[in-house]
Amino acid sequence: MSKIDEVRADMVKAMKAGDKGKKDTLSLLLSALKNKAIDKREDLTPEEETQVILKEIKQVKETLDMTPKDREDIIKECTDRLNILNDYAPKMMDEDKIREVINGVLAEMGIDSPTAKDKGKIMKVLMPKVKGKADGKLVNEIFTTFLQ
Repeated sequence: MSKIDEVRADMVKAMKAGDKGKKDTLSLLLSALKNKAIDKREDLTPEEETQVILKEIKQVKETLDMTPKDREDIIKECTDRLNILNDYAPKMMDEDKIREVINGVLAEMGIDSPTAKDKGKIMKVLMPKVKGKADGKLVNEIFTTFLQ
């Protein structure tokens, strides 16, 4: 079952249950998935579906970050949306798993103590291995602790 079918089925359930917030969020996600498929002119791969979901999550997080603290209505709406979207996103790597991947990449490249000069070429190898599985910001923060 593709994500489009899964989201559509859950959206129908939300409509029947009268859950307007969930229906609206799933409607936006369904639109994003369909638009990506239309742009590609064929069905999306699971990786592409994941990228669309993560992009939606990132947009909601950015909205949440830019929202003034006194706008509790928007904050609540964004938080609810994030909770719903996270149900469709893959489980992200935790810090320990990211450290393991970084250590593996460093060993693979034969670098014992990375410097800031090495960061570009290390990231070029590292990021494809964690793409869609870990937050890029978190990977960058953890990698910075490895630098000498």
